[in-house]
Amino acid sequence: MLKRLIIISRPVLWVNTIGTTVMGMWLAGYLWDWRVLPILIWVTLPFNLLIYGINDIFDQETDNINARKGGYEGAHIYPNEVKPIWWGVVLTNVPFLIFFALTLPWQATAWMVAYSLFFTFYSAPPLRFKARPYLDSFSNTDYAFPLAFVPLALGHEPLWLAVFALMAWSIAKHAYDAIQDIPQDSDTGIQTTAVHLGVKGTLIWSGFWWIVSTVLFALVNLPVAIANAVISGYLVVSVWKDPTPKKAHDVYKYSIAFPYVAGAVAGVQLVASIVLGW
Repeated sequence: MLKRLIIISRPVLWVNTIGTTVMGMWLAGYLWDWRVLPILIWVTLPFNLLIYGINDIFDQETDNINARKGGYEGAHIYPNEVKPIWWGVVLTNVPFLIFFALTLPWQATAWMVAYSLFFTFYSAPPLRFKARPYLDSFSNTDYAFPLAFVPLALGHEPLWLAVFALMAWSIAKHAYDAIQDIPQDSDTGIQTTAVHLGVKGTLIWSGFWWIVSTVLFALVNLPVAIANAVISGYLVVSVWKDPTPKKAHDVYKYSIAFPYVAGAVAGVQLVASIVLGW
């Protein structure tokens, strides 16, 4: 069952939680701090099982007609797996949250609890943000929360411009990635931002928020802003020329690589600045 839970947690996407956690540590001025280790463990299998396990539980209807599910882009789960997944989510996440509440500043814990609740109710009723146009995108600002709670856990004030920049980036990327799912979401009655706006409308929406993120990143670090502008521009223009969900799926692999590349640009500079004392 452990192997199955790992597959459901989508390891190829763990970078979205691990990367921001490490980035939060570096932004606080630490190349490595052992106080981050429990947080780093939490945002691997446990937290990604919370994100994607709960998502798979409540998306069974649409996943069953989505051809891209069943591989690295998401698992097809069976009804008899629902209870083990719930137990896996609870048993791997609650102990961490209790530990954090007992050992970290309350501000850090509050962000962590919000992090968990936002992702839980992205998929789960009664809120189920993913079926509410615009709220589905705005709720994905939670991907930026580690840039807030990691520095707070280490006793430092977050670099709020970086937090807000990543929030804007996440709003854009969520809607953009949902373009490829428009047919399946429409057929099952799920009203996402992408379904509501259509392909070109969603590209405008995502393009706007990627411009906002580029401006905010530029106020923090110019190379990151340039990388963000180039990659997001390529993604938007590629689909604009062929505005179909199929084209969005064809370039999805580049969307997955986006945080790896932009994160590397930021990470190399942060590590160099810490090591060299800039």
